[in-house]
Amino acid sequence: MKCFKNATVYVEGEGLKKTTVCFDEKIQKISRCADKTAEVIELPENAIVLPGFIDQHIHGAGGSDGMDGTVEDIAMIANTVAAEGTTSFLVTTMTQSVENITKAMQAVKTYCAANNKQGARVAGIHLEGPFIAAAHKGAQPLEYVATPDVAVFDAYNQASGNAIKIVTLAPEVEGAETLIRHLSDIGVVASIGHTGAKHADIVKAIAAGAKDVTHTYNAQSALHHREIGVVGSAMLCDELNCEMIADTIHVSVPAMKLLVKNKPADKLTLITDAMRAKGVPDGVSELGGQVVYVKNGEARLEDGTLAGSVLRMNRAVQNVVEKVGVPFTQAVDYATINPAKTLGIDGETGSIKVGKKADFVVLNENYDVLMTVRDGEIIYQA
Repeated sequence: MKCFKNATVYVEGEGLKKTTVCFDEKIQKISRCADKTAEVIELPENAIVLPGFIDQHIHGAGGSDGMDGTVEDIAMIANTVAAEGTTSFLVTTMTQSVENITKAMQAVKTYCAANNKQGARVAGIHLEGPFIAAAHKGAQPLEYVATPDVAVFDAYNQASGNAIKIVTLAPEVEGAETLIRHLSDIGVVASIGHTGAKHADIVKAIAAGAKDVTHTYNAQSALHHREIGVVGSAMLCDELNCEMIADTIHVSVPAMKLLVKNKPADKLTLITDAMRAKGVPDGVSELGGQVVYVKNGEARLEDGTLAGSVLRMNRAVQNVVEKVGVPFTQAVDYATINPAKTLGIDGETGSIKVGKKADFVVLNENYDVLMTVRDGEIIYQA
């Protein structure tokens, strides 16, 4: 047994409070009275204990990418994101050849079967493409864009060991509605993204079971007063959870404020959408076989297209608090319990409550990560 003794803790249902948290793999006790046999983990006075962050959309970090298709690369990502307070993440793929996507699926299956305890937990896969709209491909390679197909999805899911948790797709493309219904039936989240959909398409997608919007604002039809598109529909429809890249590059501060103002507090999720260049020096990198130039926190293709981010989740939370004006604990919810609910794992993680996994991030007042704990073990310490 270990404990954080008399620490400032964000406790589910109670907010920030001074208390003691005792835990092994799971949280055993939240009380003023410490278990006398527990190993006390010393924290500085300015430390705040939060639930571990959950990143449902991240491609890579530390020079590795989920599409590299090896357990070593997944391990690199897992260890790199632990340093930003992330305890669970989805290995996110991109539009690529069937062979390359299948290889990535198999690598996740092998990695998860090994039950690796180092770094953040792989909670599954976010299949971003290939079922997208060519006109809204963003930084995804055009030649591999494919029509939504249940059989193709099932083959990917089987290769992954049924690890796919989210599928990004364009709902206006023929075959999308059938795939959305299939995903809904088997408990996989259909996420609207890389799409030119109109409001009527979004309404149909929601009726079919769509629940999420991929990196809201980016690579999707904009709000217009005669056709509100994906962006307007994302704000209007409370059924949809909205991902947001809070780096102030992909989404401006006023745009972030607009989305926050229009979404229920439990329907917005911070993501990093980070690529392999996160955690390594600026320079030339790669995304899906395309050359990417990284400079001053921006990652772009040669034609200037934004190509994922190098955002860290602790800084995403900081940006939402300090630049958007969101209350601290609400911003934390955006990175913890909200994605947990989307993924259906909120009974296990996403908040600090007795019986849940002992997944924590410890921050200081500058949002620096002092420590990350997963399943009761320290996976990062500054």
